[in-house]
Formats: sequence, C-alpha cells, structure tokens
Amino acid sequence: MNQFENSQDAQILALAIVQTIPEPFVVLDDRFRVIAANDAFYRTFDIDPAQSHGITLYNLDDKQWDIPVLRDLLKTVIPQHQTITDFEFERDLPRLGRRTMLLSARTVRYAGSERSNTLLAFWDVTEARQAQTQKQVLLEHTERLLQQQRILFQEMQHRVANSLQIIASILMLKARAVTSQETRHHLEDAHQRVMSVAAVQNYLHLTDGIDQIEVGAYLRKLCTGLAASIVLESNPVTIDVTADESFIPSASAVSLGLIVTELVINAIKYAFPDPKTEARILVSYEVQGEDWKLVVSDNGIGRSETNAAQEPGSGLGTLIIKALAEQLDARMAIVSSEAGMKVAITRATFTSRLPDTA
Repeated sequence: MNQFENSQDAQILALAIVQTIPEPFVVLDDRFRVIAANDAFYRTFDIDPAQSHGITLYNLDDKQWDIPVLRDLLKTVIPQHQTITDFEFERDLPRLGRRTMLLSARTVRYAGSERSNTLLAFWDVTEARQAQTQKQVLLEHTERLLQQQRILFQEMQHRVANSLQIIASILMLKARAVTSQETRHHLEDAHQRVMSVAAVQNYLHLTDGIDQIEVGAYLRKLCTGLAASIVLESNPVTIDVTADESFIPSASAVSLGLIVTELVINAIKYAFPDPKTEARILVSYEVQGEDWKLVVSDNGIGRSETNAAQEPGSGLGTLIIKALAEQLDARMAIVSSEAGMKVAITRATFTSRLPDTA
C-alpha cells in the first residue's frame, strides 16, 4: 500500500535520507547531472550548492570532477547494471590537494520507465592511507634497526667469546706457573667461573637473540658442553637432565645457566675425588604455574672434612649462586649426606612432584 499521499512526500523523505548520510553523497540523473546532494558533499569538496544543481558531474566546480577513471567507472555502472563498492582512486583537487577517495556507485532503474538515477557515495581516506604508509615506513625502519641490532649483538657476542677465551687461557697459564697451592686454587676457581660465563654465552649465541629460551634444550646443551670440557676420561661422570616443557626470558636464562654451571662444575671437581662406578649428576627443572624448582644433585661423597670448604654454602660460589637466585626471586637450600649432595633453587611456594632423593 502506498504510504505517501503524493509524490512530493516521497521526494521529501528521499531528500531527508540523503541529508542523513554522514559521508559525501550525490544523486545523478541518466545524463549524469546533479539532482541532489547532501551537505557533506558540498562541505567536503567545497562546492556551492547553487551552482551545482542540474550541472553534469564532469563539469562540476570548474571541471574538477572531469576525471577519466570516474568517467570509465560510470560507463561501466550504467550499461551493465553493476554495483561498485569501495573503488579507490586519487585526484588532485585545486583547493584540497592530492586526495585518496573511495567511491561506491549504484544505478537505480524504475519499472515501466527508461529513466534511471545513479547514486554515488564518497569516502575521503587520504589521512587513513597516509597513516598506513607512515606505519609501513615505520615498520620497515624498525626492522632495519632490529637487523642492525642483531648484527651488533652477534658481533658483541663474538668479541665477548674471544675475550673470555683469552682470559681463561691466561688464568690457566698463571695457575700452572705459580708454586703456591692457595694461589693456584684461587686462579683455578677464577678460571672455572670464566668458563661458566663462556658456556652460557656460547649457548645464548646459538639462539641468535631469541627472547624466550626453552629450558630443557638449554640445560641439556649446557650440561653436554660442561661434560665434554671438564669430565676426565680417568674419572667419568654422567650428567643427566630432566626438565618440564617451559620457556623463560633470555635474561633469566643467563642467571639460571650460570647457577647450573657453577653447581655442576663444583660437583665434578669435589663430589668424586676418586673414580666411582656410575658417578652421576642429575639436573632437574620442574614448573608449577609461575613457580619453578631447579635441583642439582650428585651421588658423590657428600660433606666431608676434606671438601667442606668447597661445598656450596661455604665460599664465593655460594655467594654468586645466592645473588643469581635473588635475581630470579628464588631461594637456595642445601642437603648434604654420605649419599651425596643436593642443591635446590626454588621460586616461591613450589612443591616438588619428584621423590626426595639425593
């Protein structure tokens, strides 16, 4: 049923709808003459409404709209009854400069009539495209900076590795040259700690600057390297690693690796003064939520009068481990007996699921 008493009411409603549209909107007749447009169209493109009605779109505003791509588009829309959505084009407008526009177009045909109208809706996306371009430029610039940072980081790691090797060699030469047992012991301890840092640095170099380190693979690689460089054929020691699947930041991995290296080297040096069948060091890492527990245990001689000064809890090594543990918000506990020694580094309220063995 017709809701309008006359055609004028329908026209009033149509014009009201056009004015309600927030984006520039224009209605053309079948000769592409402007028969209606909303305020957003006139305001956005700085067009005088009094000088636009009945004017062909291409002649509008001193032919600013005589755009070849727009002509081709309208020729496609009209004969083929197509609907065009978000067609993007650029145009230099004298008063607005270079603008990037999206155009949607639709042809309206009427039953029993040859007449038609074309509806055009415009979106000025110049600022959005500029923002996208700036974002892309920024991303590319950031990627170049990151690449430069990676190269500098690799170069720094290479220099650090060389420096550590030189320092370790000098310490070992000095240790062999001195006659004082106490001095030799201090030099060997210093050499041990330099090698600890070198082992951690070498693994992190292989990760190529990855932010998150997989703990299990990290500890296994670290302990394999320690065994190869320190364990003697005349006094073999097996180092086993068990670890829950978890990742930690590379900064935390450095502290964790130094703790493990310090404890493993200490166990190799002091837990097995004499060759022992099935000499074993176990490194375990468990995770429960945000909490974790690291345990380094051995089945060596445990605490004795001869090695009491070297066991964890009695010297510089312990101070280093405690300092590293504090960086990880963890605490250290030591259990020593005839069955061996166990050092646990625990964060927060962790409860182990493993049996309590040395």
